[in-house]
Amino acid sequence: MNHNPQSSDGKHDDDSALSDFLASLMDYAPTIPDELVEHYLAKSGFQCPDVRLIRLIAVATQKFVAEVASDALQHCKARQAAVVKDKREKQQKVIYLCLLSFLISFGLSDPLLEQDKRLILTMDDLSKSLREVGI
Repeated sequence: MNHNPQSSDGKHDDDSALSDFLASLMDYAPTIPDELVEHYLAKSGFQCPDVRLIRLIAVATQKFVAEVASDALQHCKARQAAVVKDKREKQQKVIYLCLLSFLISFGLSDPLLEQDKRLILTMDDLSKSLREVGI
């Protein structure tokens, strides 16, 4: 039996915070549509008439996908940084300096500084990110 009055107040605070959060889900439109969540829940054998729970699952799924995508982006950046570093290390400095002085004399700039800065996400990046979360 619990005789600590603070723990019952803490439980009441937790319950009211949860109730407030669930109520706020009624006004929230997550990125993943309710119908899509309902479809996959039904496909797995789960029927849920409560829209709040469906939206809670959508929010959790959205967070999971965002974290996986963010991790994949970090893998992509690390991979592309390693490629640039390898290219720079493999060049012969004497030839590079001669080429650079030639380009500068014609008013051009260093071709290594003008590299394309777009990131290309590969399946390897995504696979590494998914492996980290157990998929």
